[in-house]
Amino acid sequence: MRVLMLSTPFPTHFTPLVPLAWALKGAGHEVTVAAQPDVTDAARAAGITAVDIGDRFHGLDVLQRHLPPGVRPLELMGPTPPEKMAGTTKLWETHARYLLGSYLEFAREWRPDLVVSEQLELAGPVVAAVLGVPSVQVRWGVDPLSGPSRASARNFLHGTCVRLGLDGLPDPDLLLDPCPPALRHPTAPPGSPLGHVPYNGVGTVPEWLRVPAPQGVRRVAVCLGNQTLVLNGSGLFRTIIESFEGLTDVQAVVTAAPEYHEGFGRLPDNVRVVEPVPLNLFLRDCDALIHHGGANTTMTGCHFGLPQVVLPQLVDQFASAELLAAAGAARVLGEAAPQNDAALVRAAVTEVLTDDRYRKSARELRDDMAAMPSPAEIVADLERLAAGA
Repeated sequence: MRVLMLSTPFPTHFTPLVPLAWALKGAGHEVTVAAQPDVTDAARAAGITAVDIGDRFHGLDVLQRHLPPGVRPLELMGPTPPEKMAGTTKLWETHARYLLGSYLEFAREWRPDLVVSEQLELAGPVVAAVLGVPSVQVRWGVDPLSGPSRASARNFLHGTCVRLGLDGLPDPDLLLDPCPPALRHPTAPPGSPLGHVPYNGVGTVPEWLRVPAPQGVRRVAVCLGNQTLVLNGSGLFRTIIESFEGLTDVQAVVTAAPEYHEGFGRLPDNVRVVEPVPLNLFLRDCDALIHHGGANTTMTGCHFGLPQVVLPQLVDQFASAELLAAAGAARVLGEAAPQNDAALVRAAVTEVLTDDRYRKSARELRDDMAAMPSPAEIVADLERLAAGA
C-alpha cells in the first residue's frame, strides 16, 4: 500500500503523524510526505521519505510582523475566545487552495492508495476524492478548531472542489483522535481513537539526563516550545525561572534554544537551562510539567501521567488548558498578568506538586490513553479502508 501524507507547513502540525507513519512503514507499506520544506525537513529527520512541494513557508513571520518589540501575542490580543476559533484557520483555507494543484500533480504521478493528513490540511480529502482513494485525517490532540471552521472551509473551497468534479469539500473517510474522552472538545466531530505515542523530535541523550535528581528532590520540566521564545517570550521564561527561587527540594529543567540562554539572567541554584531535548526522553523522570498548552506537549505530558501547569499563549492552547484543568490534571494561568507574576507561578507549581488530586487525575488520563489502540493496531483498519473492505 502506498500512503501519501500531507501537512500544513508547521513542523509541530506534522509531528503527530510520525508514529502512524512509522507503524505503516513497519507493516511494509510505502509512506511519502508531500509538503513544504518546513515539514519535509522534519519528516526526513524522522526517517520518512519526503518530497518538497513549494517553497519554505516561514510561518512565524505571519505572527511576528504584528508584534511590538518585547510584547507577546497574549499581551497584545488576550486569550482567543471560542467564537473567534473559526477565524484563526482561514489562513489554511487559502493555503489549501494555493497548493492543491501541486499536491494533485505529484499525487497523480505517485498514485497513492490512501491519503493521510493532519487536522488543518484541508487539501488531503480533496486530493483523495479526486484520485478516488480514501482519506484519513489525524488530530494533533485537543481540537477546538476543526468544528467551528468547517462551514467556512466548505464555503471558501466549494468552487475549487466543483471545478475538480466534486460536489464540495469532502469529509475524511476516517478521523483519528488521540485524545482520551476527558480531553475531547465539545465542538469537535467524533473520531476514532488512536493511541498517542510520544514523539517530540530527534535529539541526543544529554549528559545531565544520565544523572537522576537527588533523593527527595522533585524535578519539574519547563517547555514552552521555540515558538513562544521567537514571539517575544524571553520575559515569560525569566518569570518562570524566578518562580523557582526558594522552592526547596525542587529542581527545574528549562529547555530553550541556546541563543536565548543569556537573556534569562541569573539562575537560581535549583534551575538548569538546557538546549532543547525531546520531552519523551526525560519526562518519565519528572514530577510535573510547565508548558504553553501546545497540542503535542499536552499529549506527551498526559502520556507520562504528569500534573501540569499551563500558560497558554495562542489559539487552541487555551482550550487544551481548560480541558486539562476540568479533568483535574492542571493548574492554568490563562491571562498575561498572572503569567508575568513569579509569585503566582510559584504558587501554581507548588499546588500541583503537593496536592495529590492533580497526580491522581493525571494518572487517570494516562491510563485512559494507554487503553486506546496503538498506531500499529490502527494499520489493519487503514489496510481495510484502502482495500474498500
